[in-house]
Amino acid sequence: MKEQKKKLGRRLKIIEGQLRGLQLMLENDRYCIDIITQISAVKQALSRVEDELMEAHLGSCLISQIKRGETKQAKAEMLKVYRLKQK
Repeated sequence: MKEQKKKLGRRLKIIEGQLRGLQLMLENDRYCIDIITQISAVKQALSRVEDELMEAHLGSCLISQIKRGETKQAKAEMLKVYRLKQK
């Protein structure tokens, strides 16, 4: 999980740079479609980070809870992940 956190941290830093770029695009009166395209790219990048975190959680944390017999908590968290992803 440590290596995955580093990888996700690097991705978030890239996304942070993209956001700063978006601010500059607005300040420099760039063409609206160009800005919207970049916003879409940021949203997709964040979605990929979210997907990887959820997958890691389901594949490790929830499995550990189930092995410890904490099935109610595991079920509640699975439902929470599902609902969050639906938004």
